[in-house]
Amino acid sequence: MTATQKFTDRQTVSKAIIMRRIVLPISVLLIVGYCLAPVAWQFLTSIKVNADISAVPNVYFPKRYTLAHYIELFERRPFLNYIFNSAFVALTSTALALGLGAPAAYALARLRLPGDKLIVTGVLTVTLFPYILLFLGLLEIVRALNLGNNYLALIIPYTAVNLPLTILVMRSFFQQLPSDLEDAARVDGYSIWQMLVRILLPLTVPALITTGILTFIFAWNEFIFALTFITRDSMKTIPVAAAQLGGTSVFEIPYGPIAAATAVGTFPLVLLVLFFQRKIVQGLTAGAVKG
Repeated sequence: MTATQKFTDRQTVSKAIIMRRIVLPISVLLIVGYCLAPVAWQFLTSIKVNADISAVPNVYFPKRYTLAHYIELFERRPFLNYIFNSAFVALTSTALALGLGAPAAYALARLRLPGDKLIVTGVLTVTLFPYILLFLGLLEIVRALNLGNNYLALIIPYTAVNLPLTILVMRSFFQQLPSDLEDAARVDGYSIWQMLVRILLPLTVPALITTGILTFIFAWNEFIFALTFITRDSMKTIPVAAAQLGGTSVFEIPYGPIAAATAVGTFPLVLLVLFFQRKIVQGLTAGAVKG
Protein backbone atom coordinates (compact mmCIF):
# COMPACT_ATOMS: atom_id res chain seq x y z
CA MET A 1 0.00 0.00 0.00
CA THR A 2 1.42 3.35 -1.02
CA ALA A 3 1.66 6.43 1.19
CA THR A 4 -1.05 8.16 -0.83
CA GLN A 5 -3.49 5.29 -0.25
CA LYS A 6 -2.73 5.28 3.49
CA PHE A 7 -3.36 9.02 3.66
CA THR A 8 -6.65 8.62 1.77
CA ASP A 9 -7.77 5.81 4.11
CA ARG A 10 -6.95 7.93 7.15
CA GLN A 11 -8.98 10.80 5.75
CA THR A 12 -11.94 8.49 5.15
CA VAL A 13 -11.76 7.12 8.70
CA SER A 14 -11.50 10.64 10.13
CA LYS A 15 -14.55 11.79 8.19
CA ALA A 16 -16.52 8.77 9.39
CA ILE A 17 -15.55 9.49 13.01
CA ILE A 18 -16.56 13.15 12.65
CA MET A 19 -19.90 12.16 11.15
CA ARG A 20 -20.61 9.63 13.89
CA ARG A 21 -19.47 11.70 16.87
CA ILE A 22 -20.30 15.28 15.87
CA VAL A 23 -22.58 15.68 12.86
CA LEU A 24 -25.04 12.89 13.72
CA PRO A 25 -25.68 13.96 17.36
CA ILE A 26 -26.07 17.60 16.32
CA SER A 27 -28.52 16.63 13.57
CA VAL A 28 -30.56 14.55 16.02
CA LEU A 29 -30.67 17.42 18.53
CA LEU A 30 -31.78 19.88 15.85
CA ILE A 31 -34.57 17.57 14.66
CA VAL A 32 -35.78 16.89 18.22
CA GLY A 33 -35.65 20.60 19.03
CA TYR A 34 -37.60 21.45 15.89
CA CYS A 35 -40.31 18.90 16.76
CA LEU A 36 -40.58 19.85 20.43
CA ALA A 37 -40.38 23.63 20.01
CA PRO A 38 -44.19 24.16 19.60
CA VAL A 39 -44.89 21.96 22.63
CA ALA A 40 -42.33 23.82 24.74
CA TRP A 41 -43.72 27.16 23.58
CA GLN A 42 -47.27 26.22 24.59
CA PHE A 43 -46.14 24.95 27.99
CA LEU A 44 -44.05 28.04 28.71
CA THR A 45 -46.96 30.25 27.67
CA SER A 46 -49.23 28.41 30.09
CA ILE A 47 -46.99 29.29 33.05
CA LYS A 48 -46.12 32.87 32.03
CA VAL A 49 -47.67 35.90 33.68
CA ASN A 50 -49.89 38.01 31.42
CA ALA A 51 -47.29 40.77 31.19
CA ASP A 52 -44.73 38.36 29.71
CA ILE A 53 -47.28 36.86 27.31
CA SER A 54 -48.14 40.26 25.82
CA ALA A 55 -44.59 41.66 25.99
CA VAL A 56 -42.92 42.97 22.83
CA PRO A 57 -40.41 41.61 21.92
CA ASN A 58 -41.41 38.10 22.97
CA VAL A 59 -40.24 36.73 26.28
CA TYR A 60 -39.16 33.20 25.37
CA PHE A 61 -37.83 32.13 28.77
CA PRO A 62 -39.67 34.02 31.50
CA LYS A 63 -38.23 34.77 34.92
CA ARG A 64 -41.67 34.82 36.55
CA TYR A 65 -43.91 31.76 36.61
CA THR A 66 -47.51 31.25 37.64
CA LEU A 67 -50.19 28.55 37.77
CA ALA A 68 -53.00 31.09 37.63
CA HIS A 69 -53.94 30.10 34.08
CA TYR A 70 -54.50 26.48 35.12
CA ILE A 71 -56.52 27.59 38.16
CA GLU A 72 -58.58 29.93 35.99
CA LEU A 73 -59.13 27.14 33.47
CA PHE A 74 -60.77 24.85 36.03
CA GLU A 75 -62.57 27.60 37.97
CA ARG A 76 -64.26 29.32 35.02
CA ARG A 77 -65.13 26.21 33.00
CA PRO A 78 -66.02 22.60 33.96
CA PHE A 79 -62.78 21.33 32.44
CA LEU A 80 -62.77 18.11 34.45
CA ASN A 81 -66.06 17.30 32.76
CA TYR A 82 -64.50 17.95 29.34
CA ILE A 83 -61.64 15.58 30.20
CA PHE A 84 -64.15 12.90 31.18
CA ASN A 85 -66.07 13.39 27.91
CA SER A 86 -62.92 13.03 25.81
CA ALA A 87 -61.74 10.01 27.79
CA PHE A 88 -65.11 8.25 27.61
CA VAL A 89 -65.54 8.78 23.87
CA ALA A 90 -61.93 7.87 23.06
CA LEU A 91 -61.84 4.74 25.24
CA THR A 92 -65.22 3.47 24.04
CA SER A 93 -64.44 3.97 20.34
CA THR A 94 -61.01 2.38 20.80
CA ALA A 95 -62.51 -0.67 22.52
CA LEU A 96 -65.13 -1.06 19.78
CA ALA A 97 -62.55 -0.67 17.00
CA LEU A 98 -60.32 -3.34 18.53
CA GLY A 99 -63.24 -5.62 19.43
CA LEU A 100 -64.67 -5.52 15.91
CA GLY A 101 -61.39 -5.19 14.02
CA ALA A 102 -59.49 -8.11 15.54
CA PRO A 103 -62.00 -10.85 14.55
CA ALA A 104 -62.41 -9.28 11.10
CA ALA A 105 -58.64 -9.18 10.65
CA TYR A 106 -58.33 -12.83 11.69
CA ALA A 107 -61.03 -13.84 9.22
CA LEU A 108 -59.23 -12.04 6.38
CA ALA A 109 -55.86 -13.47 7.40
CA ARG A 110 -56.75 -17.12 8.01
CA LEU A 111 -60.15 -18.02 6.58
CA ARG A 112 -60.67 -18.54 2.88
CA LEU A 113 -63.45 -16.10 2.16
CA PRO A 114 -64.93 -15.50 -1.29
CA GLY A 115 -63.53 -12.24 -2.63
CA ASP A 116 -61.14 -11.74 0.30
CA LYS A 117 -58.61 -9.84 -1.83
CA LEU A 118 -61.34 -7.51 -2.99
CA ILE A 119 -62.38 -6.95 0.61
CA VAL A 120 -58.80 -6.13 1.64
CA THR A 121 -58.51 -3.72 -1.29
CA GLY A 122 -61.72 -2.03 -0.20
CA VAL A 123 -60.48 -1.73 3.40
CA LEU A 124 -57.20 -0.22 2.19
CA THR A 125 -59.08 2.25 -0.02
CA VAL A 126 -61.25 3.34 2.91
CA THR A 127 -58.11 3.83 5.01
CA LEU A 128 -56.69 6.24 2.42
CA PHE A 129 -60.00 8.09 2.10
CA PRO A 130 -60.04 11.52 3.87
CA TYR A 131 -62.51 11.13 6.70
CA ILE A 132 -63.54 14.78 6.52
CA LEU A 133 -65.32 14.04 3.22
CA LEU A 134 -67.77 11.91 5.22
CA PHE A 135 -68.89 14.93 7.21
CA LEU A 136 -72.02 15.89 5.26
CA GLY A 137 -73.26 12.31 5.05
CA LEU A 138 -72.70 11.76 8.77
CA LEU A 139 -74.46 15.02 9.54
CA GLU A 140 -77.57 13.81 7.72
CA ILE A 141 -77.41 10.46 9.53
CA VAL A 142 -77.08 12.17 12.92
CA ARG A 143 -80.09 14.35 12.12
CA ALA A 144 -82.18 11.43 10.88
CA LEU A 145 -81.43 9.29 13.94
CA ASN A 146 -81.69 12.24 16.34
CA LEU A 147 -78.24 11.59 17.76
CA GLY A 148 -77.31 15.22 18.29
CA ASN A 149 -75.83 15.90 21.74
CA ASN A 150 -75.34 12.19 22.25
CA TYR A 151 -72.03 10.42 22.81
CA LEU A 152 -73.00 7.92 20.11
CA ALA A 153 -72.77 10.74 17.55
CA LEU A 154 -69.00 10.67 18.16
CA ILE A 155 -68.37 7.06 19.16
CA ILE A 156 -69.90 5.53 16.02
CA PRO A 157 -68.02 7.75 13.50
CA TYR A 158 -64.72 7.40 15.38
CA THR A 159 -65.09 3.62 15.43
CA ALA A 160 -65.96 3.53 11.72
CA VAL A 161 -63.01 5.76 10.77
CA ASN A 162 -60.48 3.73 12.78
CA LEU A 163 -61.82 0.27 11.96
CA PRO A 164 -60.08 -0.11 8.54
CA LEU A 165 -56.67 0.76 10.02
CA THR A 166 -57.25 -1.71 12.86
CA ILE A 167 -58.14 -4.46 10.41
CA LEU A 168 -55.08 -3.89 8.22
CA VAL A 169 -52.60 -3.78 11.12
CA MET A 170 -54.04 -6.79 12.91
CA ARG A 171 -54.34 -8.78 9.67
CA SER A 172 -50.60 -8.39 9.00
CA PHE A 173 -49.83 -9.66 12.52
CA PHE A 174 -52.12 -12.68 12.21
CA GLN A 175 -50.48 -13.58 8.91
CA GLN A 176 -47.07 -13.69 10.58
CA LEU A 177 -48.13 -16.07 13.35
CA PRO A 178 -47.27 -19.74 12.66
CA SER A 179 -50.29 -21.80 11.69
CA ASP A 180 -48.98 -24.69 13.82
CA LEU A 181 -50.42 -22.98 16.89
CA GLU A 182 -53.90 -23.07 15.40
CA ASP A 183 -53.51 -26.68 14.28
CA ALA A 184 -52.52 -27.71 17.81
CA ALA A 185 -55.45 -25.74 19.27
CA ARG A 186 -57.89 -27.48 16.93
CA VAL A 187 -56.53 -30.85 17.99
CA ASP A 188 -57.17 -29.84 21.62
CA GLY A 189 -60.79 -29.05 20.76
CA TYR A 190 -60.65 -25.25 20.68
CA SER A 191 -63.26 -23.42 18.63
CA ILE A 192 -62.23 -20.56 16.36
CA TRP A 193 -63.41 -17.99 18.90
CA GLN A 194 -61.62 -19.69 21.81
CA MET A 195 -58.45 -19.98 19.73
CA LEU A 196 -58.60 -16.30 18.84
CA VAL A 197 -59.21 -15.06 22.39
CA ARG A 198 -57.01 -17.46 24.40
CA ILE A 199 -54.07 -18.07 22.07
CA LEU A 200 -53.74 -15.60 19.20
CA LEU A 201 -54.73 -12.28 20.78
CA PRO A 202 -52.21 -12.58 23.67
CA LEU A 203 -49.49 -13.05 21.04
CA THR A 204 -50.54 -9.85 19.27
CA VAL A 205 -50.48 -7.55 22.31
CA PRO A 206 -47.95 -5.13 20.70
CA ALA A 207 -50.21 -4.77 17.66
CA LEU A 208 -53.29 -4.27 19.85
CA ILE A 209 -51.56 -1.60 21.92
CA THR A 210 -50.11 0.20 18.90
CA THR A 211 -53.41 0.23 17.04
CA GLY A 212 -55.33 1.12 20.18
CA ILE A 213 -53.10 4.11 20.91
CA LEU A 214 -53.42 5.40 17.34
CA THR A 215 -57.20 5.04 17.58
CA PHE A 216 -57.29 6.70 20.99
CA ILE A 217 -55.19 9.66 19.84
CA PHE A 218 -57.45 10.24 16.83
CA ALA A 219 -60.60 10.16 18.96
CA TRP A 220 -59.03 12.35 21.66
CA ASN A 221 -57.88 15.05 19.22
CA GLU A 222 -60.75 15.04 16.68
CA PHE A 223 -62.38 18.46 16.33
CA ILE A 224 -64.80 18.81 13.40
CA PHE A 225 -67.25 16.05 14.36
CA ALA A 226 -67.12 17.01 18.04
CA LEU A 227 -67.75 20.67 17.21
CA THR A 228 -70.76 19.94 14.98
CA PHE A 229 -72.50 16.97 16.56
CA ILE A 230 -72.19 18.12 20.19
CA THR A 231 -73.50 21.59 21.04
CA ARG A 232 -74.38 21.09 24.71
CA ASP A 233 -71.65 22.67 26.84
CA SER A 234 -71.54 19.87 29.41
CA MET A 235 -70.82 17.25 26.70
CA LYS A 236 -68.02 19.01 24.83
CA THR A 237 -64.60 17.43 24.41
CA ILE A 238 -61.24 19.03 25.18
CA PRO A 239 -60.36 20.27 21.64
CA VAL A 240 -63.72 22.05 21.28
CA ALA A 241 -63.64 23.45 24.81
CA ALA A 242 -60.09 24.77 24.32
CA ALA A 243 -61.01 26.41 21.01
CA GLN A 244 -64.04 28.12 22.54
CA LEU A 245 -62.33 29.61 25.58
CA GLY A 246 -63.18 33.29 25.87
CA GLY A 247 -61.76 36.22 27.80
CA THR A 248 -63.45 38.63 30.16
CA SER A 249 -64.38 40.80 27.18
CA VAL A 250 -65.09 40.25 23.49
CA PHE A 251 -61.76 41.78 22.46
CA GLU A 252 -59.59 39.77 24.85
CA ILE A 253 -57.90 36.56 23.72
CA PRO A 254 -56.98 34.43 26.78
CA TYR A 255 -53.65 33.10 25.54
CA GLY A 256 -52.67 31.80 28.97
CA PRO A 257 -55.78 29.66 29.60
CA ILE A 258 -55.74 28.44 25.98
CA ALA A 259 -52.12 27.32 26.39
CA ALA A 260 -53.02 25.69 29.71
CA ALA A 261 -55.93 23.85 28.08
CA THR A 262 -53.61 22.65 25.32
CA ALA A 263 -51.10 21.39 27.88
CA VAL A 264 -53.83 19.61 29.88
CA GLY A 265 -55.13 17.97 26.71
CA THR A 266 -51.68 16.86 25.59
CA PHE A 267 -50.35 15.57 28.91
CA PRO A 268 -52.46 12.34 29.02
CA LEU A 269 -51.32 11.42 25.51
CA VAL A 270 -47.67 11.94 26.47
CA LEU A 271 -48.10 9.71 29.53
CA LEU A 272 -49.87 7.08 27.45
CA VAL A 273 -47.11 6.93 24.84
CA LEU A 274 -44.33 6.91 27.44
CA PHE A 275 -46.01 4.14 29.45
CA PHE A 276 -46.48 1.90 26.40
CA GLN A 277 -43.32 3.00 24.61
CA ARG A 278 -41.73 -0.45 24.46
CA LYS A 279 -44.92 -2.13 23.21
CA ILE A 280 -45.37 0.58 20.58
CA VAL A 281 -41.86 0.02 19.24
CA GLN A 282 -42.49 -3.73 19.14
CA GLY A 283 -45.76 -3.20 17.32
CA LEU A 284 -44.25 -0.87 14.73
CA THR A 285 -41.14 -2.96 14.06
CA ALA A 286 -42.65 -6.46 14.15
CA GLY A 287 -42.76 -7.87 10.68
CA ALA A 288 -40.10 -5.51 9.35
CA VAL A 289 -37.71 -8.47 9.11
CA LYS A 290 -39.27 -11.77 8.17
CA GLY A 291 -37.43 -15.01 8.39
